[in-house]
Amino acid sequence: MAHIALVTLVVDDYDEAIRFYTEAAGFRLVEDEPRPDGSRWVVVRPGGEGAGTGLLLARAKGDAQRARIGDQTGGRVGFFLHTDDFARDHARMLAAGVTFLEEPRHEAYGSVAVFRDPYGNRWDLLQPATA
Repeated sequence: MAHIALVTLVVDDYDEAIRFYTEAAGFRLVEDEPRPDGSRWVVVRPGGEGAGTGLLLARAKGDAQRARIGDQTGGRVGFFLHTDDFARDHARMLAAGVTFLEEPRHEAYGSVAVFRDPYGNRWDLLQPATA
């Protein structure tokens, strides 16, 4: 069975992105390898033990890619970070300085709040409702 292994997220600095995703968003760094062209292969995955989809943090090359940093989805929420404990992760992320764009909401589908990464990408922190 096929699955999406990685999604590329264009960033302007590898180390800044690694710090945000590991220290503030709770991801874990799973790969950070230099490439012959001077770039790096940097992969982070949400915490936990599953082999879910990871982010390939790709440093922008050239003006066209730099122009896309933070606007890869046209201003929409483009990324959805599921949690099994919304209150815990929301509080931890707030304490780590993550910018939430709204107060938590409790919808029929679960508890959710939109946050922004350092580049302007919008994310949902979401604890799905149990069936």
